[in-house]
Parts: sequence; structure tokens; C-alpha cells
Amino acid sequence: MHRLDKDTSGLMIVAKTNKAHINLSNQIKERKVVKIYTALIRGILKEDQATIDMPIGRSLNDRKKMAVRKDGKKAITHIKVEKRYDKYTLIKVKIDTGRTHQIRVHMAQIGYPIVGDEIYSNGKNEFGIHGQMLHSTILEFMHPITGEKMHFESELPKYFRDIIDKLDKQIKQN
Repeated sequence: MHRLDKDTSGLMIVAKTNKAHINLSNQIKERKVVKIYTALIRGILKEDQATIDMPIGRSLNDRKKMAVRKDGKKAITHIKVEKRYDKYTLIKVKIDTGRTHQIRVHMAQIGYPIVGDEIYSNGKNEFGIHGQMLHSTILEFMHPITGEKMHFESELPKYFRDIIDKLDKQIKQN
């Protein structure tokens, strides 16, 4: 089914019955489920929008990590800038595929790791938070029984909003 990385907040899909599980699994496999995340990344992303198309597989150096690898599985991540700060960028991320650690690996690979990510950001945690600033914000899919379009949104958790508020105040002071 749909999983979230450890320390990623937000929405996820859970099936109540086997029939629902099969249907939802097929929707995910066929890339019919819309998954949009909000993330705060270290660095200032210059492009307003970008698509990362880099295959991901298990790291050869550390079995607990994933990495961009030529022989990995296809992984596509779309990025849209929401706001730029002095040293950070707030982004929306839509994933077409759902590889393990996909967003975290892709962002680190292009030089913009997710704030608070202990695994892919060299342990840098400027705000002293527990977990990465990655939140599953929107999920859309067809109800597995009725076929009705389902749309769910989740607000950012308090710690995430507090950091964004702090960054917004810094902009106003400058």
C-alpha cells in the first residue's frame, strides 16, 4: 500500500478490506493516485519548476540508504517553488512513482536536501527538529468501491508551520 518514510508527516492511504487493497494497489501501480508533498529544502532552488527523472536503487555503500543508480527503478519527481527564503526554499512536490525515500534522495542528489533529514542531509539540522520537513499534503484517488473521486488535504504540522513563520518574519525584517 502507500507508505510514508519514517519521520515524514501527513496523509497516507490504508485499505480496510482486501478488495479495497487490490483496487488501491492497482491505482498506485497505474500512477492514478495523486500524491503531493510540501517540503523545506536547504538552498535556494533557482528554477520555479523542475522535473527530476533519475532511477533509484539500494545504495551500494550503505544498505539502509537508497541512491540514484543507473540500474535502479524509474523514479520521477516534479518540483514547484512556493517561496524562497535567505537559505531555504519551500516547495511542493508531486511524485509519479513511489520509490523508497524518493523525494529525499532526489533532492539530496541535486544539492538541495530536505531540512532535518538525518540520512540524506549530512546530519545538518539547523532548526533542531526531530524528523525531516517533508509532509504528505494532498492525496487524490478513486474510491475503491464507489468509484467516486476522493480528495484529501492535510495542514502542515505545528513545528513545520512555526519554522515557516520564523522564516517569513526574517524576510519582513530585511
